[in-house]
Amino acid sequence: MKRTLSVLVILFFAMIIMAHISFARSETSKTVPRVASYWNKVKNGIVQCVLCPRKCVLAPGQRGFCTVRVNKDGTLYTLGYGNPVSVHVDPIEKKPFFHVLPGENAFSLAVAGCNMRCLFCQNWQISQSRPDDVSAYDLPPEKVVEAAIKSLSPFIAYTYTEPTVFYEYMLDIAKLARAKGLKSGMHSCGYINKEPLKELLKYIDAVNVDLKGFNPDFYRRMGSDAALEPVLETLKTVKEEGVWLEITNLIIPGQNDDPEEIRAMCRWIKTNLGSEVPIHFSRFMPSFKLMNLPPTPAEKLEEACRIAKEEGLKYVYVGNVPGNEHENTYCPNCGKIVINRRGYEISVTGMVGGKCLYCGYALEGIWKK
Repeated sequence: MKRTLSVLVILFFAMIIMAHISFARSETSKTVPRVASYWNKVKNGIVQCVLCPRKCVLAPGQRGFCTVRVNKDGTLYTLGYGNPVSVHVDPIEKKPFFHVLPGENAFSLAVAGCNMRCLFCQNWQISQSRPDDVSAYDLPPEKVVEAAIKSLSPFIAYTYTEPTVFYEYMLDIAKLARAKGLKSGMHSCGYINKEPLKELLKYIDAVNVDLKGFNPDFYRRMGSDAALEPVLETLKTVKEEGVWLEITNLIIPGQNDDPEEIRAMCRWIKTNLGSEVPIHFSRFMPSFKLMNLPPTPAEKLEEACRIAKEEGLKYVYVGNVPGNEHENTYCPNCGKIVINRRGYEISVTGMVGGKCLYCGYALEGIWKK
């Protein structure tokens, strides 16, 4: 089954269709607050948000760390519902999901805000903004699903910023999407508490978690006093709940590129999650508050791939380096290429229904039948 360049052709027609899908974007936000999920009353109008590990305690008028959740007169509201700041049709590989419907479109959206403030954020213009301070689309959940269908996208992706901060919106979209036969998934930093995560995982099909490093000090320095352990718990929970999981590790020169830390991370992944979980070692490009650092050398990414394979991980990829041989998917059994990739040019030539055409091995993932 050959689909060389098919993703580009499908994407081209999807963008034409998108141009004719009508939903409004306002120059000034018309955010309508909705009562949030996962919070507790404390006393004297004070509330505590329990959606993410920060567990912000907020007096009336205060916002959470994410800037999306706000205490209004003793009730916690979300400002991130139905008002995405970014809406696009992307190749699903851009998320990145390499083992989910290769070559298909992902209808992708994000609300402004984040519960981390990583110094290296690639989308800081929207992740570090407040949803009521930006130009946004008026796009309720039912319109998202309708637009996804019209754009020929079998998958909806919650991405670009941190989906946890627009949890209620994401959950309602995912429920409607599943009812219409669409799949959905999020690219997340994994900073979410277990109870809301388990509720969400009932309705989504795939998660890609940014495991930003394997050193608690790195998270503290780079993520505004974030912690590593809750992210590891998220990874284990996703796996335990049977939802497809992929991991992205952005390798930053001199910050999280120590070979022994990478080895320890890969060993942890195999022991706790399994050898079949794909890992994407992604190339850092100078951004936001780390403009002083150089791009990741290709040799560092190659080294990380070698270490991951030595530790027994089956599916190891390099991101942000088009043409690298580690963009391809290889059969873990016979070593033949089953999916060729060069950037977003995708060719599925060695696999049908998830099985290798050369040896019959069943590759793990969510594949077209």
